[in-house]
Amino acid sequence: MPGTLHLNHILPLVRKPARYVGGEHNAAHRDWDRAEVRFALVFPDLYEIGMAHQGLQILYHILNSREHLLADRCFAPDLDMERQLREHGLPLFALESRRPLADFDVLGITLPYELCYTNILTVLDLAAIPFRAAERDQEPLVIGGGSCAMNPEAVADFFDAIVLGDGEEVVLEMAEVIRAAKQEGAGRPELLTRLAAIPGVYVPAFFVPQYQDGQFAGMRALVPGRKSVRRRVLGEMPAAASLGRPLVPVVKPVHDRLGVEIARGCTRGCRFCQAGIIYRPVRERSPAEVMAVAEQGIAASGFEEMALLSLSTGDYSCLPELMTALMERFSSSHVSVSMPSMRVGTLTPEIMDQIRRVRKTGFTVAPEAGTDRLRQVINKGISEADLLDTCRNAFGLGWKLIKFYFMIGLPTETWEDVAAIIDLASKAKREAGANGGRVQINVSVGTFVPKPHTPFQWERQLSLAEARERISRLKELLPRRGFNLKWQDPQQSIMEGVFSRGDRRLARLIETAWRAGARLDGWSEHYRLAAWQDAARECGIDLDAYLLARDPEGPLPWDHLASGVDREFLAQERLRALAMEYTPDCRTSGCQQCGLCDFKTIRPVLHRGHPPVAPAIRPAQPVQAAGRQGNPPVVYRVYYTRRGDSRFFSHLETLQLIFRSLHRTGITVLHSQGHNPTPRVSFSDALPVGMESEAEYFDMEIGVPLDDPRAFAEALSRELPPGMKVVAVSDRPARTPPAFLSSYQVTLASPLTGPQLAAVEDFLSRESMVVAQVRKGVRREVDIRPLVRTLQGTEEELFLELLSIPGRAGISARAVLAEAVQLTEEQSLLARICKTRVVGLVEIPCPASAMSG
Repeated sequence: MPGTLHLNHILPLVRKPARYVGGEHNAAHRDWDRAEVRFALVFPDLYEIGMAHQGLQILYHILNSREHLLADRCFAPDLDMERQLREHGLPLFALESRRPLADFDVLGITLPYELCYTNILTVLDLAAIPFRAAERDQEPLVIGGGSCAMNPEAVADFFDAIVLGDGEEVVLEMAEVIRAAKQEGAGRPELLTRLAAIPGVYVPAFFVPQYQDGQFAGMRALVPGRKSVRRRVLGEMPAAASLGRPLVPVVKPVHDRLGVEIARGCTRGCRFCQAGIIYRPVRERSPAEVMAVAEQGIAASGFEEMALLSLSTGDYSCLPELMTALMERFSSSHVSVSMPSMRVGTLTPEIMDQIRRVRKTGFTVAPEAGTDRLRQVINKGISEADLLDTCRNAFGLGWKLIKFYFMIGLPTETWEDVAAIIDLASKAKREAGANGGRVQINVSVGTFVPKPHTPFQWERQLSLAEARERISRLKELLPRRGFNLKWQDPQQSIMEGVFSRGDRRLARLIETAWRAGARLDGWSEHYRLAAWQDAARECGIDLDAYLLARDPEGPLPWDHLASGVDREFLAQERLRALAMEYTPDCRTSGCQQCGLCDFKTIRPVLHRGHPPVAPAIRPAQPVQAAGRQGNPPVVYRVYYTRRGDSRFFSHLETLQLIFRSLHRTGITVLHSQGHNPTPRVSFSDALPVGMESEAEYFDMEIGVPLDDPRAFAEALSRELPPGMKVVAVSDRPARTPPAFLSSYQVTLASPLTGPQLAAVEDFLSRESMVVAQVRKGVRREVDIRPLVRTLQGTEEELFLELLSIPGRAGISARAVLAEAVQLTEEQSLLARICKTRVVGLVEIPCPASAMSG
């Protein structure tokens, strides 16, 4: 297992080392030896993406709520971390236990989107687990699940089993089967047979694809009576207990907020939308339960924002009442509420007014197409008039930025539809009236990718040249002022389209591209289409063939995986699209005969007429009001340590961590005014990543004096991660000293060499040493010798005292090691540096005084 010593030789050398140390608030640290079944939940992308994924957190808490189960987390490493693990011969490990992934019983790998497939191979290879399920024996089970599970054929050969649909119940049923198999000593074939008997569990080894003349010809089931696997569907929203103690990330994720799933499923019927098929029917969480989750989640996390999550939040039955209750509860605490999936027509002025009470979160609308005609084809159900009304309301309430999302390449699209994208954005800007010169319209464009289990699953996808031609036309038409055009790289859309409707022949392509260096393809800076084209040629695979239209009567690679929606319904919807016929939402117009609901165990679950229950904890009276009425704020200085793994947190990560820890203590910190209020907390100088300290502090402003500073220090320490501890709380000093003397203890990773010892002697003998520093692109020369007041020690340990003067250029301990001791960059990074003390000086010392060797 990668011990602390080994990680100390790796983490200082990688970018964002906090990705790999854990320490998140509300993380579970279970007893390894007492657990009977151990899961490693793997998200095959970087920490910042995986920590924003709601499904992983739900399963994590469900598994860890059972006494005999254990669940740790792991994320795909960035390229620098992968390189370090390989160079040191270390396996990829889980965050909580630091155990190698190969020690677990199950690797539960999320399948969130197609361009993460090579990352799955990175994880397996670094875990020393064979890629192909058929090649494994004693290794952990590799189980998948997620939105791509409804056509996982491109990666099916890499998985022992794949969960289709809702996973909350299935994961526990699988755990029980695995536990029993372990106790009985059952072999892998028997275990897979038992797993396949669980509704919603797909074992790819039990299905064999058939080909004729190089074309997919169907899937042959090896187990009699099991010709298909049906998606698992929960009859109602699962219990919300797992949402009340969310994991609070250290490294800022793409969505840094409390996610509250208020509903699952959408039956609006957009014909391009896979989620609208594979997550139906609509099942709403009750308003009272939403309020309870919000109350518990904010109190247990300290998040400044909560997001009401669903495929179409605006369709939630009690949304106006819920929004009013949430804002009444949380606005005084400066907690904002966002709704990432609002639909034009449901975003009323009343709801928008509630959202803006704390801060104006991002305002995004998704017309998808530029003309009413094309929106009829895709069954979007909104008109241009609806869109412009929404924009006018938003501008009237003070929003200055509106983001539009469109797709190019939708079925039946014409050049008139493409041009209408810019025309619609221009009309929207004019809705700002006299303020039009101060508003911004962002237009984001993505290429339509046909998805399995949708009415458009048989349609063609644009070629690379066609997509580029459309984007070029949009760039030509875009007005110069007040507009911004962004687009998804159509090169990435090519491989997304290939994998989306792919078959098992693509497993070889993925492996070939991975061995040639393909990594992190979801990130544009890493994606290289040429690498995939080279791999395709090597494998004899025609990528363009996967983008062509499919025969509506022919077999599809995912036909054996049943979403619950009849294929005949999808085919009929395709014909209705071509005829521009609208299919209404079954929530408002009755059942549309998609084939999913039996109206006994599976049916829409709505909560109309159920007002939110008032929260048990009432909001505190805003302290800010008292301060504005004349009571001066009370300012305290909080001294704290950063040792151990916390040294790998960046300065910004530490700031956010402390803000949220303060919130969890219940103390009310004063906030700034304006549209985006922030806590009035100021910090000591930034501590470089990788450096420890016994002498950090921050100043906080509150409205009333602390009753017991010592009790507050203990309470805050309990909220901080390991390695961080509050050591004292006092009044802020009345004045700032003109200079500071900071002491550092340095433990070197390797003894100093003869030339390095000579460099130290040379440095100490000098009266001046001018070095060049580059800060924010500006080069300046600094004489560092007067700033190094002490440099002494042995070949393995050094003691430094550095002078710093506010407002003047200084020098860091690491820079001293590089300049005065002549350590290499790697040696400087690997040195264990701890700031042990900071002393304020009553006057700035003379340059020649107090220097020692």
